[in-house]
Amino acid sequence: MEIRKLTPDELPSALDLIWETFLQFEAPDYAAEGVQSFKAFLDDRSTIATLEFFGALDEGELLGVLAVNQGRRHICCFFVRAQQQKQGIGRKLWEYLLANSREECFTVHSSPYAVPVYHKLGFVDTGTEQVSDGIRYTPMKYTR
Repeated sequence: MEIRKLTPDELPSALDLIWETFLQFEAPDYAAEGVQSFKAFLDDRSTIATLEFFGALDEGELLGVLAVNQGRRHICCFFVRAQQQKQGIGRKLWEYLLANSREECFTVHSSPYAVPVYHKLGFVDTGTEQVSDGIRYTPMKYTR
């Protein structure tokens, strides 16, 4: 398996993986407004252009995506295909980000589905669950 920064040509595949996985695991916990807000985020090319995307690839197939902004300090998207979940792919993406960043602290607004995953990676809650534009999340942080 290869973990690396994705090229601009790979971005459409990454966004498709994110959207498909979101619909399967996240959308059931959200109101219609939240699903629409997330889709609008993915469709906003100017915002997407500000993010760094990292991918887990196996023989050229994209299995997982981690996207960050704010100088690699905030995780915006972190998704692994359903068929490949619970195989350590997310952890490898996270470890790649840690190894390739000088930041001491990382933040994320975790969906309800992903809170246990972030806890396993060492994140702690910094507040209670909130809702913004229909998107449910728990603010969390990781400090080295």
